[in-house]
Amino acid sequence: MPVRAGPWAAPSFAGHSQSMDYRTRIVSSLAEIGQARWDALVATQEEGNPFLSYAFLHALHESGSASAESGWEPHYLTLWQDESLAAALPLYRKFHSYGEYVFDWAWAEAYQRHGVEYYPKLLSAIPFTPVRGARLMAIDETARVALLEALQRLQQQGQHSSTHILYPPEQQAGQLAEAGFLLRSGVQFHWHNEGYGSFADFVDTLDRKKRKNILAERRKVAEQGVRFVWLRGAEITDAHWRFFNRCYRHTYAAHYSTPYLNLDFFRRIGATMPQHLLLTLALRGEEPIASSLTVHDADTLYGRYWGALEHVPCLHFETAYYQPLEFCIAEKISWFEGGAQGEHKMARGFLPQKTWSAHWLAHPGFYDAVEHFLSRESNGIDGYISELNEHNPFRDPPR
Repeated sequence: MPVRAGPWAAPSFAGHSQSMDYRTRIVSSLAEIGQARWDALVATQEEGNPFLSYAFLHALHESGSASAESGWEPHYLTLWQDESLAAALPLYRKFHSYGEYVFDWAWAEAYQRHGVEYYPKLLSAIPFTPVRGARLMAIDETARVALLEALQRLQQQGQHSSTHILYPPEQQAGQLAEAGFLLRSGVQFHWHNEGYGSFADFVDTLDRKKRKNILAERRKVAEQGVRFVWLRGAEITDAHWRFFNRCYRHTYAAHYSTPYLNLDFFRRIGATMPQHLLLTLALRGEEPIASSLTVHDADTLYGRYWGALEHVPCLHFETAYYQPLEFCIAEKISWFEGGAQGEHKMARGFLPQKTWSAHWLAHPGFYDAVEHFLSRESNGIDGYISELNEHNPFRDPPR
């Protein structure tokens, strides 16, 4: 675990911060920054991705999916040099813990039992999207240090119980640990393209049982007369978005849950970031019955949303996993991040990857309690990953 810096005192930093050269500004709408400035900053980050883009985040806010009314109040921390954006942290004031995928419900309940307010809290994440990526975005390390110092000053104002930064890159997680944040690890399952020429080439690398199961699942879907169509970018019409939204909402209803996103959000990203979208339709005859939406850049495909209007055995695996895998192979995309959780993904060639989150709590007693909890949990996560790796699905495990 990181060496603790007292939660009430600003921790020290290695190196010299030129924070006096920057003007700090809290931004409640990305329109105040402008797309050109925001996307230019994202483009300089080693761990950038489409979810950090102005198009994606602004669509979340403007559609009402992630807004003050839905409990996600944009509170972006930005640093400026004259009119230039030098650093930024996607940040929200949160009034609940829904849509985060790093669960802190037990912490919130402990606060409530002791008569201490847990909400609002500060959260840096891509709403409803458990994807790794840059959080402390800056034009250079000097600006990054200054951004972290600005975050600490914001924390010291005492208006929030805590600060949580979800899915940062490992290097940024380390910087946060040095600044007194407590690190928490988790597990996702990612697929790597080893230069496969076809889906058959990939399946041939799996052990006999896994290979047999995948082929049987695909056969069951084909025997029901289901075929698939990939729609990219501008090929996705408004009728397609309406159908996909029906599928998306139907899946949430089937699990007695409320969807986070709405049709306006899907229409907005369809119009503003089409180059990053793949919509897969499952059709029986000419009638669509299911769909999945994935987001991609040149290197990585991200599994996001799926839904079906009727039940077909194994349709979920084909629509949400095997079709996107075929797309990765065809387009020579290196990675497929399948989303949160899911040990079942291992049987389909996805391997465990450690993820990080960073947490700072203002209350000294709760800070200590969470520190002890995370120390125990971390040992469990490491053991869990080791156990998973013992069940590698490949005949010759990748190095």
